[in-house]
This record gives sequence, C-alpha cells and structure tokens, in this order.
Amino acid sequence: MNHQNPVEEYLRPDRMPHIWCPGCGIGTSLNCFIRAFMESGIPRDKVCIVSGIGCTGRVAGYLNLDSFHTTHGRAIPFATGLKLANPELKVVVISGDGDLVAIGGNHFIHAAQRNMDITVVCVNNFNYAMTGGQYGPTTPIKALTSTTPYGSYQTPFNLPKLAESAGAVYVARWTTFHVRQMKKSMTEALNKRGFSFVEIISPCPTLYGRKNQFRSGLETMKWFQKQSVYKDHPSTADINLGFRTYILVGKFVDMEKPTFQDAMDERYKQIRENIA
Repeated sequence: MNHQNPVEEYLRPDRMPHIWCPGCGIGTSLNCFIRAFMESGIPRDKVCIVSGIGCTGRVAGYLNLDSFHTTHGRAIPFATGLKLANPELKVVVISGDGDLVAIGGNHFIHAAQRNMDITVVCVNNFNYAMTGGQYGPTTPIKALTSTTPYGSYQTPFNLPKLAESAGAVYVARWTTFHVRQMKKSMTEALNKRGFSFVEIISPCPTLYGRKNQFRSGLETMKWFQKQSVYKDHPSTADINLGFRTYILVGKFVDMEKPTFQDAMDERYKQIRENIA
C-alpha cells in the first residue's frame, strides 16, 4: 500500500529540510496551494511560480514546478513579464506581506489596476520575519515588533480593500486555520482571468508571536478559530485592522472584466482596422 502524501510529487526533496520555523503557517499555505493546483486542471507544464525575498519567498525553491526566485519586491513585475511574453502560461506569485506590499507595493497596485492575468497569494504574518521581526505595512497598531518596542503606531494596509480599489477581479482572505476554504479560494483564483488575490493570515511564533502573546503556532491557530468571522459576500471596508481583535474572512470580490492583454489586443485591432 502506498502511503505517500499526494503533495510530495510537487515538492523538491533535495531541498529539504526547509527553513521554516515550527508553527509557521507557510507550510500549511503551500500544502493548500499544491492541492488547489491539483484540482485546478491547469497542465503542469503551463504554470510558473514566482516568489520574492523573505520567508514565503522560499516557496519557489521548494516547489517541483517551473519557478523563479526573484529580487526583493519585484516578483509581480517579473510575473508580468512572463505573462506578456508567453500568454499561455498561468503565472502565480507567492510571497509575503513585506515583499509584496512594502517594497513591492507600487507593483502590486499597478498590476491590479492593469488587471494583469496573474494570481497573487500573500502570506501575511504581520512582520519582516526573515530579517529580525521588524514592523511592516501590515503590522497592527499596538503590536510589538523588534523596531516598535512600545507598540506600532502606524495604520496598517487593508490588503483586500487595497486590491479591490486598485482593480482586482478576485479577492479572498483566510487564516491558516481555514485550510479547506483557503484551498477552494486558491482554486478559484487560479482559474480566474485577471488579477486574482488571496491573503493568508499566518502565524509567526518565533518573532511576531513571542512578542505578542502568541507563543506557539497551535496557540495562534486556536486564536484564529475563535476570532475569525465569516460572512457571505463581506465588504472589504468592514475588515478590522486592530490588534488581537476579530478577523473577517471570506470571498470579497469575484467579477469579470477585460484583462490587460484583452484591452491591448482590442486596441491594436482598432488601430489595424483604421489603418486598413
């Protein structure tokens, strides 16, 4: 009897053991992504994974798929270039909050505004975990980090609202406790034409957690279970960004509109007709 985990086929055993800390949620997020990809029906030779720098950025190196580990904050423009050069590819960006919406924030909003046909998965652990646990653009007010020892005083980004307002056609948000819902949203995002975005709220017990009374991944997961609030068709404006408060989860946006390539092709068609 074969007891092999079905996700193992999509991992690179020669790269193991991985670097992620015990209790980190990135492994759960990766597991859900692989299962979502298996259900998506997308051919294996037609997908490309792009990651930036940071803990989640190491995903590209562990996946046994065509993948690129790019420079800090540049995963989305790299993915944009791949998609424009080969429109048949399904291009997926998997990276962290520091990489995607701090140094990479401008790329994030412009790719959504253009409705680039890429899927972006952001594993959000509320800090720069790989470089020492500094505060970042998603750190909640009053949360302690290595650079905010008296608590953060900067209003964090509402990532689903940012994605929606910039033009994303699919936006969902879950925690690493919601493995089935996360997998379903990732499957939907993979099969969506246009800029699709899935935010994953993830534990970081080693740095963010130990400073903020989340001393283990299991403790954080129990808190996710207790504090998460699910609504049908929730509004991104209702997301609470406070410290140790409820977490609104669900699918916020699911719509259709022309992609950047659709608009470009239509414009070139009009130009050729006018010239003729």
